[in-house]
Amino acid sequence: MEALRRCVGDVESFLGDHFTRRPLLHHGGCFEDLLSLGTVDAQLSAGGLRRPAVRLVRDGEVLDPALWTRSARTGRERVHDLVHPGRALCLFAEGATVVLQSLHRWWEPLARFCRTLEVELGHAVQANAYLTPGSSTGFTPHHDTHDVFVLQLHGTKCWTVREPLVTDPLPRHRSDHARAAEQPVAMEVQLEPGDCLYLPRGWIHSAATGTGASLHLTIGVLVTTVHDVLRRLVDLAAEEPRFRRTVRPDRAQLGEIVAELSAWLERVEGLAGLDEALAPVLHGPPRRAPLLRGVLSDLAAIDELDDRTVLVRRDGVGAPTPVGEGVLGLDLGDRRLELPARLGPALELLLDGAPHALCELPGLADPGSRAVLGRRLLREGVVETVRGA
Repeated sequence: MEALRRCVGDVESFLGDHFTRRPLLHHGGCFEDLLSLGTVDAQLSAGGLRRPAVRLVRDGEVLDPALWTRSARTGRERVHDLVHPGRALCLFAEGATVVLQSLHRWWEPLARFCRTLEVELGHAVQANAYLTPGSSTGFTPHHDTHDVFVLQLHGTKCWTVREPLVTDPLPRHRSDHARAAEQPVAMEVQLEPGDCLYLPRGWIHSAATGTGASLHLTIGVLVTTVHDVLRRLVDLAAEEPRFRRTVRPDRAQLGEIVAELSAWLERVEGLAGLDEALAPVLHGPPRRAPLLRGVLSDLAAIDELDDRTVLVRRDGVGAPTPVGEGVLGLDLGDRRLELPARLGPALELLLDGAPHALCELPGLADPGSRAVLGRRLLREGVVETVRGA
């Protein structure tokens, strides 16, 4: 529970008393390894960021990208969505908030952190960053339809949290800003660097900076709901011809349809295809492709691989599983790698999370066979070389 503990401190207390139920403020963390003002400065000023990885917001309204983007030639093509550093930073100085979106996809420290948090919580997560100038007010009081961890990185920000209007809202439940602002205040807090504020979905919140700029992360938890499961079940019902028949323009048949659906649901556990239909919502967070930092160095030196080479599994690679007669599959998130089942003992050892020299692999009698397997797994991003081992 490494990532979750950094956010909430006492994990057992958080999961038992707060997760999906009520807010929590935790002091005393440090999150600069995930993102810092210096790294945001470097990313913005370099001029290589593109929409929609960035957006600018002022007074609750998204600013027209034409105000802060430019076009440029790349090879023979022109791109028209490059962030213009000068214009973007000028708008920031004039009161606009800079939002870095989907950092869990393109900023490696956060990608690793979010993947760990996904495993610990059992739900998918996403990460955005908000760089807000001093003396600014953010969005009007509103609720989110996903849980949020707010990690303060730089400066301070004052948050007002109000009681929910809607319990456990879904994406269809939009905020009523006027009514939201009238809800009773549950807590008012000023976040300092290292603080984390957890807000379950539905809790109304608004924020404002003090005299200096503020940078914070929001880690959104995209929880799976009972409604998600029900939607999958109804989709599965479409395989039954009786649920595809044309309805009569007669409300009286509603009772018949409900009765038929109820009878079908009572027998749903035995239906073919049930596990496959529910896998996306009941088997934990989505599998992500392995993070490939260092793969170029591995590929450049791949011809030097021999029995002394030490390899270790990359984060995100699971254990091999049978996928057919004589075939093992490795789920790599964005694809599945299939290998002969006779390699099972070697794969199980190599993918146990500990570093292993190729000479340790069982079931492969000669160095040449071990080298062939090692090269294949390096090329696929399944393992990486342990330098200096």
